[in-house]
Amino acid sequence: MNEHSKDLADHLLKGNEKEAMKLINTYQCKYPGISIFEDLITPAMYYIGELWEHNKISVADEHLATAVCDMIISQLSILSEGTESNQKIMLLGLEEEQHYLGLRMVGIVFKKHGWDVKYLGPNLPLGHMLNFIDVWKPDVVGVSVALPYRLPTLIKYVESLEELHSPPQILVGGRMAEKIARIDHIQSDYLHIMNNLTMVENWIQERNTETREEKEFNGISTK
Repeated sequence: MNEHSKDLADHLLKGNEKEAMKLINTYQCKYPGISIFEDLITPAMYYIGELWEHNKISVADEHLATAVCDMIISQLSILSEGTESNQKIMLLGLEEEQHYLGLRMVGIVFKKHGWDVKYLGPNLPLGHMLNFIDVWKPDVVGVSVALPYRLPTLIKYVESLEELHSPPQILVGGRMAEKIARIDHIQSDYLHIMNNLTMVENWIQERNTETREEKEFNGISTK
């Protein structure tokens, strides 16, 4: 973790939104675009999570830092919505999964590329996810997994999505993403592991290109 992220983490733990936002504004030139999320905010929140896991901060401290970070993400206007792609993604946390800041940042990246984004928040039960999919019919479902004991729940969600008549693509990110990629029985043709926001953005660009080429092949205007 770089020193800038460490400084940001200190401000978040103190609940000092003004100083945290000032630091972010200072480094927007150094961390342009999604780098402000990937190289500054994410390492700060991972560091705070590690402090909590080692009982160096309290649950209240972690909640305060998360709440302040959430407000900062809402204020950031570094990314603007792009040309509409006519594709839809829903973002959610697994049942009992409370971490959601990564999903918020992923949503901003998708909006930048013109996607219709529905953010359903953390701790969404499987049945409610499937009901929403049945009504809204997203092209992609993105979920976050931060802790290892959520992996059995993730397997249930992935299997349920695969069993749908028209399965959506499934993006999985969070602190457990790298470990998930090494689990054989969770592999799927629909599953895409996202270790960072750069991978997410590259995937979106490839998907947008494929969709545009498919429409052009079928004689559908993309303008």
